[in-house]
Amino acid sequence: MIKPLLRQMVIAELAAQVPIPDEAGGQALAAFMQEQGIENEEQLNTFLRLNLLRRQELEQQLIQPLRLQRFVADRFLPKAEARFLQRKTQLDRVVYSLLRLEDAGLARELYLRINEGESDFAELAARYAEGPERTTRGVVGPVPLMQAHPVLAERLRTATPGVLMEPFRIEKWWLVVRLETYSPATLDEDTAQQMARELFEESVEEAVQLRINDLISLRFPEA
Repeated sequence: MIKPLLRQMVIAELAAQVPIPDEAGGQALAAFMQEQGIENEEQLNTFLRLNLLRRQELEQQLIQPLRLQRFVADRFLPKAEARFLQRKTQLDRVVYSLLRLEDAGLARELYLRINEGESDFAELAARYAEGPERTTRGVVGPVPLMQAHPVLAERLRTATPGVLMEPFRIEKWWLVVRLETYSPATLDEDTAQQMARELFEESVEEAVQLRINDLISLRFPEA
């Protein structure tokens, strides 16, 4: 139960380090009142009383996302490219057709029917697939490449789009697979923001764990 509380404390302390214009709190409060349909000071005071808040506390809550946004941008956005290069292979996205079966003979038969143009992959997947891809007529994605089983991910990484792979086994399944599209990740603005946010979350988690360790050492010195 204490971990979420410590997380809130850490985030609040980090946000408090970020200077913002004096008028930001009032602007955030005005926008909040408009969103909530609060039309005057009397209604605002009623809202504050019902929610056990002071006006200043509400303003601080409202501007915390802005503080955090600036904190992440200042502290972690410059490190986003290095993070991206580290994670790039996990961010590449693919679309592929998949048909999984427990029967090796049937997998081979369906592979030949598709490869020789006798049958459509989607129709066979809808009829024969034994995994959840049956409901999507065999189509999986777009999804991150690394979301797939490691064996499948490696085959997709080196596959040629549009070329049907011969059946191969993963655990109890025989898979018939065709890569449809491969989209390498690029460091655009959205991805940079994602990388910076991941770094921020890791730093928060580390700070929280340090505090938990400190509490444990106080409670159980022998530990």
